[in-house]
Amino acid sequence: MSVNKFNAEGYHDPTVYEALTNIEKEEKQRKKKKIVFICSPFAGDIQGNTRRARRYGRFAVTEKAVPIIPHLMYPQFLEEDDPEERQLGIDMGLILLSKCHELWVFGNRISSGMSVEIARAKRWNIPIRYFTNECAETGGVGK
Repeated sequence: MSVNKFNAEGYHDPTVYEALTNIEKEEKQRKKKKIVFICSPFAGDIQGNTRRARRYGRFAVTEKAVPIIPHLMYPQFLEEDDPEERQLGIDMGLILLSKCHELWVFGNRISSGMSVEIARAKRWNIPIRYFTNECAETGGVGK
């Protein structure tokens, strides 16, 4: 959208110009934010892994990204110990992954659930970035 300083009759219209320019700037800023899928362990040390996943989400926000963290959301109403419900959570997470710009993998251990997410991101050509538990990027980038 190209904002014109003049109205339809050819008169200078600074108020409308400024308003439309601000809308255009906000739209560009909104489009710049990446939606990132946070991939980290959940099972095992659920308390510790939940705490770390929250930290990873906070890190993504500081990086101007929009984090998607299914393993913080779905256990709120699905039972992790029920194999059917666990699979349902993984399947719903993969639907969310398909909408993301990148997959961010955290930690030094790849769980079985994480390996499914990584394989799917590779198949869908979603860029993958790898981070330590302390949110330092390791340089490992993949597709």
